[in-house]
Amino acid sequence: MCGIAGIFHRDPSRPIEPQLLVNMAAIQHHRGPDGFGYKVLENRGVGFSHARLSIIDLNESRGRQPFCAHEEKLMLTANGELYDYQRIRAQLTADGADFQTKSDSEIILHLFPRMGLEKTLEQLRGEFAFALYDNSDDCLYLVRDRFGIKPLYWTQTDNGIVFGSELKVLFAHPEVKREIDEEGLFHQLIQVMVPGSTAFKGIHQVKPGHIVKIKRSRNGLNVEQHKYWDIDFPQADEHDINPNEDYYIEAVREKLLEAVQLRLTADVPVGAYLSGGIDSCSILGLSQAVSQDPVKAFTIGFDDKEYDETPIAKEMADKVGADQHVLSLSAEHLYENFERTIWHTERTIYNTLGVAKMLMSQEVNRVNYKVVLTGEGSDELFAGYPSFRNDMFLYGLSDLDSQQRKIWKSSLEHNNSLFRGAMLPKEEYNSKAISSFVGFTPTCLQPWLHCDSIALSLLTNDRRQQLQDYDPGAAIADTFDLSMLQGRHPLDKAQYVWIKTMLEGQILTWGGDRVDMANSMEARPAFLDHHLAEFATKVPPQLRIKGPVEKYVLKEAMKGLLPETLYKRQKFAFMAPPAHRDEKKWQALMTLVNEFASSEQINAAGLLDAKAVAAMIQQQGDSSEHHDRVQMDAVINHVIGVQIMHQKFVATDVPAQAAEQAKSLGWHA
Repeated sequence: MCGIAGIFHRDPSRPIEPQLLVNMAAIQHHRGPDGFGYKVLENRGVGFSHARLSIIDLNESRGRQPFCAHEEKLMLTANGELYDYQRIRAQLTADGADFQTKSDSEIILHLFPRMGLEKTLEQLRGEFAFALYDNSDDCLYLVRDRFGIKPLYWTQTDNGIVFGSELKVLFAHPEVKREIDEEGLFHQLIQVMVPGSTAFKGIHQVKPGHIVKIKRSRNGLNVEQHKYWDIDFPQADEHDINPNEDYYIEAVREKLLEAVQLRLTADVPVGAYLSGGIDSCSILGLSQAVSQDPVKAFTIGFDDKEYDETPIAKEMADKVGADQHVLSLSAEHLYENFERTIWHTERTIYNTLGVAKMLMSQEVNRVNYKVVLTGEGSDELFAGYPSFRNDMFLYGLSDLDSQQRKIWKSSLEHNNSLFRGAMLPKEEYNSKAISSFVGFTPTCLQPWLHCDSIALSLLTNDRRQQLQDYDPGAAIADTFDLSMLQGRHPLDKAQYVWIKTMLEGQILTWGGDRVDMANSMEARPAFLDHHLAEFATKVPPQLRIKGPVEKYVLKEAMKGLLPETLYKRQKFAFMAPPAHRDEKKWQALMTLVNEFASSEQINAAGLLDAKAVAAMIQQQGDSSEHHDRVQMDAVINHVIGVQIMHQKFVATDVPAQAAEQAKSLGWHA
């Protein structure tokens, strides 16, 4: 795992300053503290740099990127892990390939000339983001893994393309403009983002499962985006009507075990995250079953018993003989580290779980671990979230008795009452644009789209006027591939929408890579192995949600590993306690408001209406409805986050900050 950066000029004769590339690596030192590398191809207008976190091939000089091959006709800088690379490397070696390192990334340079990029990507298994320059075609490829586990951003300046693993890497380049735009700001306040977008004008993400090809021509740079993979559910009538449960249960067990075994490969110790859910418990149980020594299991504990999952996590750790490490967090821990978390996430967060996970990765680093396996992706593949059950009950069971439907839905709402306003909407919300694509508005988007009027009221008058005719639902829906939705079962549609929005934009961002790599810690989500994912799409909906039981097929596959308490328990969303839960947390949140979102600071930033923000906070203090307060807690967090983003990335001289960081590290060209 690493951080990558690069520049691709429109004019190949335009020089690239090597120290600028080094500065771009230095500002993401947290992603790769074990060394840096850079390379400029003279008279080709292209340069890459790399900050390295050494996990495979610990030899410092041998594993240093960027890699070049074929007399510098190809240049690569990569972030991530490619599993099963040893087999591929052995096959390529037998075919005459001459490898210079033991790095997993180097296989790309030998696959690409033999089979082209599309076929190369079919061979790659894991999480990755990479840049590949091909001199023979004079083009740059930017590639991101299938689910977007690893980040990759890019923008076009007056002179060419700048890319990097984080926004601050792009902002380290003095030609990159740093401006929060109206639509980006609006989506920060409502939590759900438009896939491929950021909060900043002209700054894009490479979409999951996509290639961005930038080719030079006489007329400048030609930019093309191409999808190479998507989560492809079968047509509804292709699902098994009378499925053999044992077949699906055994196949899920087999494929998950394979995914876990591959992700235990490292030249450093590998631990696991452990909460009270079946996802992380399954990962830990399988990891411990194939390991000789006790697996280090890292657990987050909260000071609010209703949100704390430590007791169940301890039961699981004791059952399998893992070495559990618990980090107990309080309001002070969470809110004192909110600012630092936003600097790393580069987007707003609705819940301090993002802060908690950053503090946990810090603890993992402190005890000298670099790698953990995680449970992300399980809910997405096997329909674990309460929103999926709600959509299944409403749209996916046409023959369900109305009384039984009412009983199941009532049970769902009762067991998830803590999360109304976040994981479940406080009331139904319909987006005409999304419903026209999907057939209904998936429950997962409703709480956030329902915040649109609140968000709009918080903007300055001129920004509000510019967004008068803007439809956030339409902007999101326009990014969906209609061919992946047509003819699908309602549950498949709901999962597809979540994967395209909340998984990449939230779970894998402020709940994943960005807070993990903030402390040089690599997280490996085994459930997002694409071989497992492709099989999961074929599991019939009634085996993903069987009656009121979510993730049925996974629970049965892992039944022998799980404590009985957990096996029988309904899905409980893993969140940090919201601020309104007690006075201490509320005061901690208000301290942040005073520090970053005072009237003076809001007016100076020019993004929000200070009076509207003050009125919203007053309303939150006066409200008695739990679901209203859950939602307003989220909006207040977003307001603080927006203000911090402005301070850190717009008001701060980021190029100077990057240069100073390089100087302090002793990283010089």
